[in-house]
Amino acid sequence: MGNFRRVPVGIVGASGYGGVQLVRLLMEHPEVELVYLGGESSTGKSFGDLYPHLAHAVNLPIETVEPEMIAHRCEVVFLSLPNGLACQIAPKLVEKGCKVLDLSADYRFSDLATYTTWYGTERSDRSTAATAVYGLPELYRDRIAEAQIVGCPGCYPTASLLALSPLLKQGLIVPETAIVDAKSGTSGGGRQAKVNLLLAEADNSLAPYNVTRHRHTPEIEQICSDLAGHEVTIQFTPHLIPMVRGILATVYATLRDPGLVRDDLITIYTAFYRNCPWVKICDSGVYPQTKWASGSNLCYIGLEVDPRTGRVIVMSAIDNLIKGQAGQAIQCLNLMMGWDETLGLPKLGFYP
Repeated sequence: MGNFRRVPVGIVGASGYGGVQLVRLLMEHPEVELVYLGGESSTGKSFGDLYPHLAHAVNLPIETVEPEMIAHRCEVVFLSLPNGLACQIAPKLVEKGCKVLDLSADYRFSDLATYTTWYGTERSDRSTAATAVYGLPELYRDRIAEAQIVGCPGCYPTASLLALSPLLKQGLIVPETAIVDAKSGTSGGGRQAKVNLLLAEADNSLAPYNVTRHRHTPEIEQICSDLAGHEVTIQFTPHLIPMVRGILATVYATLRDPGLVRDDLITIYTAFYRNCPWVKICDSGVYPQTKWASGSNLCYIGLEVDPRTGRVIVMSAIDNLIKGQAGQAIQCLNLMMGWDETLGLPKLGFYP
């Protein structure tokens, strides 16, 4: 026990909701020591200035973002930055030998042309991007374990892909018929002030947004295409719902075999996720609620078949800030370090 050493970890972009979740979870992780918090807009402030409820537990300042200094102090770096910024920092950290987990979209795409089309940023880090692994452990566990840089999935893609993966991988649906209808709490929009996230705007209302053009669409399609073995187009529509955290994705698709019933699919999904401790398949006739997952790294999946239409309906509930963001990043870290996949992550949610 006298030789026990915690792995030094840093977070760049610690002031947002993703950052504060990372801080909370890493402070309680038995194998790491949080040694660096970085940010541009809040440099010089203490973390307790930004989040007073954590002042007694986190005695770290927000420091300038200098890759050389970060790499000298940290073995692992989480990048919780707006899209287009991680790709400026990550190559330097990777070159210095750090393991990097990016929570933005910068390292999610195998084809950078797709990233540029949807996010508008030209990239000069192609060699780094080529080594990045998509950080959805339930699909790419072995690749993540060998990776030096991981592009952690978005919150909507996490919920949507966990719902769709068994259907596509086993050829159970006509892929082009897949429709993803998803609802997210307001924390998905970040901590910056936005008019549509004001209480007076968002409360007592349910609103679709970025219809046909949400940036998570090509991310979902990329992984669906990989699973199906050919290019797949998905209809994805997100909605803002007046709650703080949680995502419910409801997926509809036409079954190839109209004879499949609900219990068949429950058996298939249970087998598909048998080695996935964070995915829970609901019993027959039970449908998930976002409150079940709140505060945990769990994904609850419910299944139904409509014999009238020949469609399967898959319902997937996650906490957008945990399994949809910070928790999943730490799940990937555990795999990269050879630790138990569940280490340091909340197994039960807040209820009610």
